[in-house]
Amino acid sequence: MNFYSLNNKSNKATFKEAVIRGIAPDKGLYFPESITPLPKSFLENIDTLSHTEIAFEAIKQFVEPDIPETVLKEIIHETLSFDFPIVNINNQISTLELFHGPTMAFKDVGARFMARCLGYFNKDNTNEVTVLVATSGDTGGAVANGFLGVKGVNVVILYPSGKVSDIQEKQLTTLGQNITALEVDGVFDDCQDMVKQAFLDTDITKHKQLTSANSINVARWLPQMFYFMFAYKAFHNKHQDIVFSVPSGNFGNICAGMMAQQLGLPIKHFIASNNENNVVTNYLNSQSYNPKPSVQTISNAMDVGNPSNFVRILEIYNNNFQTLKDNLSGFSFSDVQTRVAMKELYTNYNYIADPHGAVGYLGCKAFLENNPQSHCVFLETAHPTKFLDVVEETVNTQVTLPKQIQDVMGKDKHSIKIATYGDLKKFLLMN
Repeated sequence: MNFYSLNNKSNKATFKEAVIRGIAPDKGLYFPESITPLPKSFLENIDTLSHTEIAFEAIKQFVEPDIPETVLKEIIHETLSFDFPIVNINNQISTLELFHGPTMAFKDVGARFMARCLGYFNKDNTNEVTVLVATSGDTGGAVANGFLGVKGVNVVILYPSGKVSDIQEKQLTTLGQNITALEVDGVFDDCQDMVKQAFLDTDITKHKQLTSANSINVARWLPQMFYFMFAYKAFHNKHQDIVFSVPSGNFGNICAGMMAQQLGLPIKHFIASNNENNVVTNYLNSQSYNPKPSVQTISNAMDVGNPSNFVRILEIYNNNFQTLKDNLSGFSFSDVQTRVAMKELYTNYNYIADPHGAVGYLGCKAFLENNPQSHCVFLETAHPTKFLDVVEETVNTQVTLPKQIQDVMGKDKHSIKIATYGDLKKFLLMN
C-alpha cells in the first residue's frame, strides 16, 4: 500500500516510509492510495472471529507488504492484550469502554501498535529515531508507555504546563529511560505547532530522524478502526441503526471509525461530540471552517482549536459537504453541561464517566432527540480516575484508584520547561 500527501497527491510513501516520517515533506498528512472494502463474508462471519482476527483483516491492506503477515499478527496480538467491554446505559444508549489498557486511555491501542511497527522497522537499523509528539492529555502517557524501552527509539513529548491532569502528567513525566517530557508554557496548539515546525526545519532533520506519534501518524491513526468493529460484532444482532458518538479533539478517533465504515462496516452515522472547542460543529452548521485558539475545559484532551485529522475526514467524503453532513453530526457542550451529564449518569445509571465520556453521552442524547430509532454508542475514552478531582467533586463520591494509576502516583516528576520553538530546537540539536 502506498500513501499520498493530502497537500500533493504526487508525494507518495510506503507504509514504512509514512510511519517513519510521520508527516509528508510538504507538511501534508498521509492518506491511503486506495481503500478496498472487506468481503461480505467478513461481516457475515464476524461473530466467529476473535479480536485479533478482526483487526488483522481490517488493517492488513494498509500495511502490506512492509510487515509480513506473521509479524503483523503478533503485533496485533500484543497490541490488543486487554478488554474492550460494552456497558448498557439504557435502551437507546451504550458505552464502549476503551480504558482498560496500561495507561487507561483509548490511545493505548494506537500507541502500542505504532511502537511495535516502528520497533520492527528499526530492528536492524543502527540509526536512532526520535518520536516527537504533542499531547493535550492522554497521548503522552500512551506513547510513553508504548515506546518505553523500544530499541533505537527516543521519545520527546511536549505538553502544555498546567493544562493536563495530575495523573496524566505523572504518566508522561515519570518513566525515564528513552522518554523525555518537555513542559511548554502555552496551550496544546502551541505544542502541536512546534512539532509541525520541527518536522520542516532542515537544521533538525539533517541532524536526526524525526517521526510523530500523534494521530497524524498512520500507524497511530488506523488501528483505532479495530474497536469500532468490536462494537459492531457485539451489537449487529441486536440493533439495526448503530450510531457512534465520539468525544472529539484532534479528530483521529472518529476519522478511524469512518475508515472502518469505508471498509464496509455498516455504521449508520457518526456524532462528533465536542466541548467548547467547536470548530467542526460550527463548520457543519455554517460550511465555514475557522480554526481558532483552543479554550481550556475539564475535558482537556479535546481542547484543540485546529484539529489536524479533519482534512482526512474531508478526503474520505471527497470534500463533498452534503456527503459529510449525511454521515456526521456535530454538537458542542459546556463544562456545566458536562458536569450535569456526569451527575445524571451516576445518579440514574450508577455509571461513573470521565468528562470526555460525558460529552459523548450528551452527543448521544442530542442526536436521539430527532433519531429515536437509533442505538447510540458513546466511546468512553479514559478511566474516570485520570480526572480524579473533577470526577469526585462532580459526582460526590470517592473513586478507587486502579493499579495502573497507583503505580505512577508516588513517582517523581521529571520535565524540562520550554517556552518557544527556539527552546525546542536547541534541545533537539543538543540531544
